[in-house]
Amino acid sequence: MKRTLLATLMAALTAALCGCSESKPVAASNAAVPAAQAAPAPATQPLETTFLASGPLVVENQVDVAALREGVVAKTMAEPGLRVKTGQLLALLDDRQVGADLAAARAKSRSIQADLHNWEAEAKVLESDHERAQKMWDAGLITKEQLDHARYKAESDKWDVERVAEMLHNARESERSLELELEKTRVRAPFGGVVARRYVRAGQKVAVGDRLFWVTAEGPLRVKFTLPERFLGKVQKGAQVSVSSPDSPQRVRKARVIEVSPVVDPSSGTIEVLAQLEGPAGELRPGMMANVRVENTR
Repeated sequence: MKRTLLATLMAALTAALCGCSESKPVAASNAAVPAAQAAPAPATQPLETTFLASGPLVVENQVDVAALREGVVAKTMAEPGLRVKTGQLLALLDDRQVGADLAAARAKSRSIQADLHNWEAEAKVLESDHERAQKMWDAGLITKEQLDHARYKAESDKWDVERVAEMLHNARESERSLELELEKTRVRAPFGGVVARRYVRAGQKVAVGDRLFWVTAEGPLRVKFTLPERFLGKVQKGAQVSVSSPDSPQRVRKARVIEVSPVVDPSSGTIEVLAQLEGPAGELRPGMMANVRVENTR
């Protein structure tokens, strides 16, 4: 009996000890849940404040000077690198035929003008005869037929004067046309700038539209670049951007936006922007690539 009672008490004590050891991890697990819920949220990424783009430096005036008439180049007067003014001669085409035609047209105009003066003088004489015939008719000294004859001669001469005047007008218009053709043999700079290329040489035959020279202005310099479509409405005319050369990124120049495309290019999803540089161009030249920094793009 004593052994059985002792065994029962030992079993009850062992079960109580096991129950206490199993309940401790549960309490620890419950305590860990509030700690996990109180963990701080991760920090957000900073918003974009600048955008870097690139594009070519351009000028508004930059054209190929083409031949306005066919002919042979008689003389070239400009080489690449020459700075020119508006209207300065770049080359001359052979103008001997046009010059001869113009001289003949001017001589014809002078001849017709002399004829016109002669007809105008005769018209005055016939008008005077008509006035005298009218007075004689009023005095009853001549017949009605003689009066009408004088009147018709005066009127006929007036029409001759108008006819010769029209001939003189046509002759002078032909003269003016030849003067324009003669001017086309003078190849001139359309604006002030620098001659970038020469495509012809003396003695070369050219046709209408053939390129003769490439003339470009040196300023004002502009940079043309593109921005993603999300900038539509955010970049306005007058906004300031920073421009630098890839070879000298430390030398930054300011530019003002002068044009913003109102539409998005569907093939690239971008808008085109044009900005004009402020201040001297320095080492920058048309055709060079430039880096553009657009600030405050949020």
